[in-house]
Amino acid sequence: MTENGTVRGLPAADPRITSFKGIPFAAPPVGENRWRAPQPCPDWEGVKDCFAFAPISMQDTPGVGTDVYCREWHVDPEIPISEDCLYLNVWTNAKSSDEKLPVLVWFFGGGFQWGYTAEMEFDGERLARRGIVVVTVNYRLGAFGFLCHPEITAQQPDAPANFGCLDQQAGLRWVRRNIAAFGGDPDNITIAGQSAGGGSVMTQMACPDNEGEFSKAVVMSGMFRSPYVFNSFFTPMPLAEAEKLGVELFDYLGVKTLAEARALDAETVKSKYSELRNKGRMFLNIVRDDKFSFGDAMTAFREGRRVRVPVMAGNTGDEFTEVIRAQGSDELEKLAKEYFGSDARAFLYFAEAHAIAADGFAPVSAPELGVKNAFLAEERLPDAKKCFYYRFVPDIPGEDDPGTFHSVDLWFWFETLAKCIRPFKGRHYDIARQMCDYWANFIKTGDPNGCDINGEALPEWRPYTDADRAEMEFTSEGAVPATEQSGFIRFLLEELDKKESEGV
Repeated sequence: MTENGTVRGLPAADPRITSFKGIPFAAPPVGENRWRAPQPCPDWEGVKDCFAFAPISMQDTPGVGTDVYCREWHVDPEIPISEDCLYLNVWTNAKSSDEKLPVLVWFFGGGFQWGYTAEMEFDGERLARRGIVVVTVNYRLGAFGFLCHPEITAQQPDAPANFGCLDQQAGLRWVRRNIAAFGGDPDNITIAGQSAGGGSVMTQMACPDNEGEFSKAVVMSGMFRSPYVFNSFFTPMPLAEAEKLGVELFDYLGVKTLAEARALDAETVKSKYSELRNKGRMFLNIVRDDKFSFGDAMTAFREGRRVRVPVMAGNTGDEFTEVIRAQGSDELEKLAKEYFGSDARAFLYFAEAHAIAADGFAPVSAPELGVKNAFLAEERLPDAKKCFYYRFVPDIPGEDDPGTFHSVDLWFWFETLAKCIRPFKGRHYDIARQMCDYWANFIKTGDPNGCDINGEALPEWRPYTDADRAEMEFTSEGAVPATEQSGFIRFLLEELDKKESEGV
C-alpha cells in the first residue's frame, strides 16, 4: 500500500524476489506540467498491476545506431517512449513491511540526453538477493528535463530549471515516504548513479534541501577534474545563459510563448531539440538556478557544502582520458608552463609527462583525479566521512577489443553479465560477484568491507586518505587492494589543489 494506492508486483526470475515495475511517483509531466517541477501523483482506486516498465523518457530512439552502446544495451528501437515518464521500479526480498532493509535509489546515466531504468544491466534482482531494496528512478531528459526560458522563470521563480533533477529528488522523497511498505528502511537510503547519474548524485549531495534524505552515496564515473583544461561538463550553466538557449529553441520550434510551446506535441519538441543538439548549437544540462543548484557540485564537495555522508566512487581504466594537446616537445613545454607555471619543470621531469596518447601527451584519468581531489579535501574537514576509491581494469572480451570503456562496469556492479552478449568467462562472474558484494555492504553500512554472499571475508578495502592512498583495483584476477604509487598522480593532485585553493 503506497500513499496513492495499492500496487501489485510479480515474482522476479528468482521467485524469492518481488519486482514492482512502473509505479507512478508524480503526476504526468505533460500539458501544463511540462517544464514544471514534478507535481503530486494522483490517487487511484483498486490495485495497480506494476508488472512492466513504464515508457522511457522522451529521447532519440534507442537501438538504431552502430555505436557500442546500441550494441551493448540500447538494443530495442520498439521500446515505448512517452513524455508521461515519471515512474520508478522496486525489487525487494522482504516478506513483510517491518523488515527495515537497507535501500538503494539508483539514477541512470546518459549525458542527461538518453538512458532509462529499463536498460538490461539495471536489473535489481542480484542486489535484492543480498537483502537490499532496490529502487530505480526515471527522470526527464534533454529539452523536457533541462530547458530554461525567461517566461518559465517569470511564471515559476521557485522552480525555474533542472526539472530532471527535481524528478530524481521527488523519486527519492517518494522512497522516504513509501519504502517501508516494501520492507525498506527510510532511514538507511543510499543514492547512487553512473556517468550523468553519478553527476546527479553529486548535484543531489550539493542541494541543501536534501539534508537528511539519504545516508550514503555512490558516484560511478561522475567526478571530474583535469590538470590541463578545465572540464566543465557537470558545472552548472548560469540561468541567464540557459534562458538564451531556451529562447533559441522556441524560435526554432516556431513559437513565441510558453503556452504555445506547451501545446506542441512531444515528438516535435524532441526532434527539433535533437537537430540543434546534433548541430552543436545546444546541449541542455544542469543549470545554476540558486533554488536547487547553487554552483559546481565538486567545489561544494571540496568545501564541505554538501550532504556529508560516506562516499564510494571511482572509474574505469579507459574512460575520459585528459591530455595536453601538443604537436611536439616544444609545444608540450610551452603548454606545461601555461598550465603549471613555475612548477612546469617539475612536471616535465616525470616520464609520464612525455607519454604519447592518441590526441597528445601526458594522458591521465579525469575521473580518477576528480575523485581523489575531492576525497583529500574531505579528509581536511572536521568530522571527515569515510571515502572509498576504486578502479575497474579487468579484461573485457569481444571482437571489438573494447578495453574498460565508459559504462562497461555496470554489468559487474549489478551482477547482470548473463544479459550481455559479450563472451564473459568464469573469472568475470567472480569479479562481478565481488563487486556486487562490496556495493551491497556499503549500502548496508557505509563501509564496503565484510563478507561476500558466500560468507567469506572480502579483501580489505581501506578508505582513501592522504596518509594512506588506498585503492581497490578490480582486475582480471578479482579485487586487489593497492596503494597509489605514482608520483606523477600525486604531483597533479597537488597542482589541482593549489589551483582550486587559489580559485583558478
